[in-house]
Parts: sequence; C-alpha cells; structure tokens
Amino acid sequence: MPHTTFAPLIATSQSMHFAAPLGLQSGASLRDYTLAYETYGTLNADKSNAVLVCHALNASHHVAGVYANQAHSEGWWDNMIGPGKPVDTERFFVIGVNNLGSCFGSTGPMHTHPDTGQVYGADFPVVTVEDWVNAQALLLDALGISQLAAVMGGSLGGMQALSWTLQHPERVRHAVVVASAPNLTAENIAFNEVARRAIVTDPDFHGGHFYQHGVVPKRGLRIARMVGHITYLSDDVMNEKFGRELRPSALTAAAGSQRSEEARPPWGGAARDYLYTTQDVEFQIESYLRYQGDKFSEYFDANTYLLITRALDYFDPARSHGGDLSAAFACTSAKFLLVSFTTDWRFSSARSREMVRALLDNQRDVSYAEIDAPHGHDAFLLDDARYMNVVRSYFERIAQETPLAGGAA
Repeated sequence: MPHTTFAPLIATSQSMHFAAPLGLQSGASLRDYTLAYETYGTLNADKSNAVLVCHALNASHHVAGVYANQAHSEGWWDNMIGPGKPVDTERFFVIGVNNLGSCFGSTGPMHTHPDTGQVYGADFPVVTVEDWVNAQALLLDALGISQLAAVMGGSLGGMQALSWTLQHPERVRHAVVVASAPNLTAENIAFNEVARRAIVTDPDFHGGHFYQHGVVPKRGLRIARMVGHITYLSDDVMNEKFGRELRPSALTAAAGSQRSEEARPPWGGAARDYLYTTQDVEFQIESYLRYQGDKFSEYFDANTYLLITRALDYFDPARSHGGDLSAAFACTSAKFLLVSFTTDWRFSSARSREMVRALLDNQRDVSYAEIDAPHGHDAFLLDDARYMNVVRSYFERIAQETPLAGGAA
C-alpha cells in the first residue's frame, strides 16, 4: 500500500443502556446496565465490514485514535488500528467495547445497584468471558450488525475472540487471536492469586466496600500491578532496560555521601517526569515497578481487578468436553489467524500451537505466525514490523472478500 498521510483519528466515547436482565453464567443476572463503546470508520451498506476488538485486563473501549483537545490520549492499540494501519478504518468499521465489571464506563463495582441504591462494591456479580461476549452480542444487535467480518483481541481479549467463535459461530467470519491461550496454566492462576491477595489483605480494602469508607486500597493495587508487570516483560528486556543498574541516589549513598538526590527513571515517555522520594529504592528496576504500581493505583478499581482476573482464571472452553480442545472447537466455522511471541512466557507459543492443532483437527482454515520478538507478553502491543505485516496481510485478505465502506448504512 503506498504511503498516505491521514488526519488523526478522533475518538468519541459512547454508551448504550440495557434495561432487560442479562443472565450470567453464575446464575445471577444484571439489569439496568450500561456498556461504554467507541466506533471508528464507516459501516458499509450491508453492515458486513464490522470488526470487534476485545480488550485485555486493564484496557478499555478506547482502542484507537485520540480524544479531541486531550493530550496523550491515544487508544491502547492505536498503532494497530486506524486509517492506513494494519486494521484500516478506511475499510473497516471497528468497535471497541468496555467489558462489564470494568472501571472505564461500563457498569461495574463502582456503580449503583438498581435494587439497593448503594454502590455495588464486592456485591457486583461474578462475570466470565462468556458473559462479556453475550453482552457484546447484544450491543451489536442494537447496532444492527448480525455478523462480524472479524473479532480480534490480544491476551484476555484473545480469549474473548476465541469465545465468540464458540458461542456465536454463525456471527464471526474471521477470528484474530494474539498472544493468548485456551486456558490459564496453574502458574498463571498462581500469579493472579498473589495479586488478588495483595489487594484483599490491604487494610483499606474493607471487604470490597472501601468506597463507603472514602479510601482506596492503593497498597494492594500497587503490588498487584508490580506482580503483573513482571510477568508481561521478558528476562532479556528487563536486563537490557535495567540490568543491575542502581539509581544515582543509591550510588551516592553507597559512596558515603550525605547529599540526598532524587533520580529520574530512565525509561522514557511521561515517566521521565516522575520522581521517587523514597530512600529504599536502590535499583532502577525497583523504581520502574514502583512507578507502574503508583500510576495503576490512581486509575484502576480494586474490585474490577479481582473480577477480571477471576474471569481469566475461569476461562476453559475444553472443560465441558472432558478437556478435549479439539472437541470444543468442533462447533467453530470461522477462519483463524493466531499470533504468538517466542519470549512470551505468560501466554507461550506452545499454547497457541495447541489451539492451532485443535483447529486443524477440525479442518478449519488457520494461519499461524510465531514471532521471534524479545519483548515478552507486551509484544502484542508493540510495533514489531513482522507482526504488524502479518496482521496487515490478513486484514487485506478479509477486505478482499468484504465490500468497501463507501456506502454508509
């Protein structure tokens, strides 16, 4: 595709209210709920060019573009989605939906229970990947979209994309599953549990009803984020970025100087302006993790963290088939692209190959790319040219079988 300069994609957050109860897998139901979402591009006349993008743990419906007059407001997958990008919004109508239980606009623990008039808090019902998919399907119904050109996601978003092909096979033509797995390993569940324990044992958690006390369990959230962030990076990336480098203040102290010195973190971006004043931070990796933890604790909800990590843990489509993934995939009809990264030890390439084998057992149309990238799990958010080209080529294929977006619905 020749290089073309496009105007910045301007994003606008929208919301849709649903009065009817949504039955959940737990047996509970949720009524009078709202889903926050964004759309990019133009829906074509026959509504056949829609692409649903599912988000991971701490992301939202703000997938791409920027908000007008708001600096540093790029969507979390803005490098992937937009005019002229691998998922080209000049061709596709892209939809991002914030999941129920999240803290970025859709109904969640921070909202008011319609029956009690009190904030849900810990009383928000358990939600699963399957529940999210069913809620997304209702939103698509309201938008008049009966079938998706593609559903796409990375990590937990990839699980949702996979679940779409199982729950609503007739509504998905293509599924793009990136850095994901058919279920979590015991090690992954263990990391999630350590993070959850950090939150629930924070004295400010108050059994999940901390809103009523006017506090936030920030200590627990900080540790949870630090634990999670360690698992998103590869050992090579950590050593390359930080190694055993000490902060300047720690070096000064080691030399016996009495002069107090604050060090700027070395990793770039907005973090350059973040200063640490605590004197027990000696290594740059410690400073980096604390910065990430502090930032996370300012915007993320503790109950949301518990809900979403549990949804991760519960997802296992093969369970109802005696652990047979091939049997679980027998109902699928979509074509698939799976992408994994060699240094992603949290969602390893072996797990993607496991899905590929199960799909091939069912004679499904499957493309698979295993990218030799050093970045660990975070690679699915980064600008590896090979990865971007794989996705671009696959969506070119989808575009060839999909009418262009020239005629609006």
